[in-house]
Amino acid sequence: MLVIAAPGQGAQTPGFLSSWLELPGVADWLAAWSDLAECDLIKYGTVGTADEIRDTAVAQPLLVAAGMAAACMLGIGSPPADVAGQGDETPHGHHDSQPSLIAAGHSVGELAAGAIAGVLSSQDAARLVGVRGRAMADAAAISRTSMTAVLGGDEDAVLQAIDSHGLTPANINAAGQIVAAGTVEQLAAFAEDPPTRARLRPLQVAGAFHTVHMAPAVDALRTAAAAMAVHDPTLTLLSNRDGAPVRTGTGWLERICEQVSAPVRWDRCMATMTSLGASAFIELPPAGTLTGIVRRAMPGVQTLAMKTPDDLGAARALLAEHDVHADSHAPEWRLLVSPLAGTFRTIAALDGAVMPGSPVTSGAELGRVDARSDSHSISASFPATIIEWLVEDGDPVSPGQPLVRLEPAVHAATEEGH
Repeated sequence: MLVIAAPGQGAQTPGFLSSWLELPGVADWLAAWSDLAECDLIKYGTVGTADEIRDTAVAQPLLVAAGMAAACMLGIGSPPADVAGQGDETPHGHHDSQPSLIAAGHSVGELAAGAIAGVLSSQDAARLVGVRGRAMADAAAISRTSMTAVLGGDEDAVLQAIDSHGLTPANINAAGQIVAAGTVEQLAAFAEDPPTRARLRPLQVAGAFHTVHMAPAVDALRTAAAAMAVHDPTLTLLSNRDGAPVRTGTGWLERICEQVSAPVRWDRCMATMTSLGASAFIELPPAGTLTGIVRRAMPGVQTLAMKTPDDLGAARALLAEHDVHADSHAPEWRLLVSPLAGTFRTIAALDGAVMPGSPVTSGAELGRVDARSDSHSISASFPATIIEWLVEDGDPVSPGQPLVRLEPAVHAATEEGH
């Protein structure tokens, strides 16, 4: 069995979407999901600061969109039906059963997992995560709350200490990894009286997620969810509530609404993965957090953290090994897109060195986008050959607008080998 998992809030880092925007179609998908989520995913995923993308209303749509985009590139997800976000709302993922595949998400990552499992269309997943992020941000603004990671210590003693301070074990991720949540005052008292042999690490989050403090967000989610078409999952889809597989689309959607104010039991999700015979684990971008937990808690399971598009090949190989039927293939070309609105400028000193057919080295500057108060260099993060320019010197450009189409050197070498 192969697990596909999407991370939760806190996994995002500045600029993590930049390399994914180089792939064909991704900019269009993100633009469509941006409209539906009411959040500029391209802007925040490329030039957003750490503070900007820490905002719950921004971080949550970013994470779900990143997971859905990577799943589309793997052929186990579906892009928006149309860029306007109107019309057919039927999920366009795999309708054939995928018995060798388990989907799971940590907290907001559950929405990406649900889209991959065909429960929701990617359009509705984008709409719902936009509502979720805004509603949870509003709930967090009602009172001063936060979260603290508790590392190590005896689990029973840790849980007892959390309860004695009126806190909630909002995330039980694995043995020795529990997150306490509550008011700032409760957490301060907890820090003064920590559990024996446990280390406390305050988290930079905007509120006490997955606690009673998020109860006001539940009704907002239920209202939004009532208008959405759902289908039963086409693969094994796990729930954060208890780690159990969810059998119906309506049951999953109700759990999703309730889960914002209930603890995340990632430990139980991993127990279910183990009981089902999971042998490999792929974490969708921005990957790393869940992979680290799985390596410690599920020894012997092969893990892959998809950090950049360079990891797509290894992920496709794992899908093939587990007989998962994917619909896509490796892109033969990539795009460089504008990170912001401004004016495109070529590099005059290069003259004919950037003409179609010219090779470019990794990191070579091909142009820049000048904005009113800033200038951003345009360069490839991989060796390639220029196929065609899609803009000219002096053209106004918008965020996510394709600038140049490139053929990666790896793909060209593969073609020559055949």
